[in-house]
Amino acid sequence: MAKKLGARRQAWRRVVYTLRRSPGLARLATVRFASQFGDGMFQAALGGAILFNPERETDPLAIAAGFAVLLLPYSVIGPYAGALLDRWDRRSVLLWANVLRGLLILVTAVLLGSGAGDTPLLLLALAAIGVSRFVLAGASAALPRVVHRSWLVATNSVLATTGSVITSLGAATSVAIIEVLGSDNRGTSIAVAASASGSMVGALAASRFHHRLLGPHADEKPAPGAVRAIAAGLRTGLMAVWHSPGVTTAMIGIGAHRIVFGINTLIMVLVLRDTTTVSPLPDGLAGFGVAVGATAAGMLLAAITTPFLVPRIGRSRTIIGGLILAIVVQLTFVAILTQVSLLGGAFLLGFAGQTIKLTGDAAMQIEIEDDRRGQVFALQDTVFNAAFVASIAAASLVVAPDGQSLPLVLAGGAIYGLGLVSVLFNSRRATV
Repeated sequence: MAKKLGARRQAWRRVVYTLRRSPGLARLATVRFASQFGDGMFQAALGGAILFNPERETDPLAIAAGFAVLLLPYSVIGPYAGALLDRWDRRSVLLWANVLRGLLILVTAVLLGSGAGDTPLLLLALAAIGVSRFVLAGASAALPRVVHRSWLVATNSVLATTGSVITSLGAATSVAIIEVLGSDNRGTSIAVAASASGSMVGALAASRFHHRLLGPHADEKPAPGAVRAIAAGLRTGLMAVWHSPGVTTAMIGIGAHRIVFGINTLIMVLVLRDTTTVSPLPDGLAGFGVAVGATAAGMLLAAITTPFLVPRIGRSRTIIGGLILAIVVQLTFVAILTQVSLLGGAFLLGFAGQTIKLTGDAAMQIEIEDDRRGQVFALQDTVFNAAFVASIAAASLVVAPDGQSLPLVLAGGAIYGLGLVSVLFNSRRATV
């Protein structure tokens, strides 16, 4: 632990020193952090507008569409954004993507304030979040242009960690605005409009870079057929997973958890929207924030304990243990279907799911060759975000309007059980 803390302090010192010596890094960090702050604000405000707005009787299917808008661009658009960023001037991408995103957010705010229907709001939000992928991918691709190669890993680690915190701060800012102004169309539209400030700051910072400074240079010729190469890369990643039984075990465990996590998320939203029940927890968007915090606390506990578990019992047994815990929690805490029991379930499933995820990441980093590792992680991101959204969509067709759907909870337990059986069979394949 002391070694890890010392390494983190050293990484922070390097980044601070680099920031002093490299104005380009400071400007690029401003672009990235402003974008992430605005993303956090926009997504939380959109969630408040679609999920917890008393002026909108949003049905479960519309909630599923809202989650699709929030998540799918990150896994579907991301790989293609990366390919295009090897062809376009990244400085121009960062500038004009921020401008376009800001305009889309402002139009969304106007339509929301005027009481427009869910469909145009979701389409505009999908476009805005899709454009955000170009900003974040562009900032990552441009980092080697402003940081010395020997300091690249430490700088990227610090920027990624700080960016996650800033995204959370943006979300908290929107929640605070909505709590003060109300969760109706007026309050949520003001929170959405305020999120455009991140795009304005990002565009201003990007405009201070010189043309082509962030790459790619005019003499850099990207390989042709980028879209075809992406599809081939995902297929290659799938084959790499199958030929590594330990990674296949991890993928099965992560996949089962993501599917059930989608079902439980929909149930949690619907239970929190039910204002007829008395609970010590806040309802609406604030209550959902508490549930997200409980899940994050469980994930943090997993980050502390998993490095001790894996060396002692092995990766496969750690994943099996995580799935067994998830089954027990699903059939006890989640099955009670009260706000308090769901909160406890969120904490414990956050712990179980993140334990499986971290063990899976270790398996991919150890067992997959370096030239295939990126393709495997891209496959994981794309498939499992899609599985999360698909599970919410499927559950929305059968869930009760108030979330009191015990058969759906039991189906989630069965999915965890199927994942456990599949992992055990796959473990036998590894020993044959």
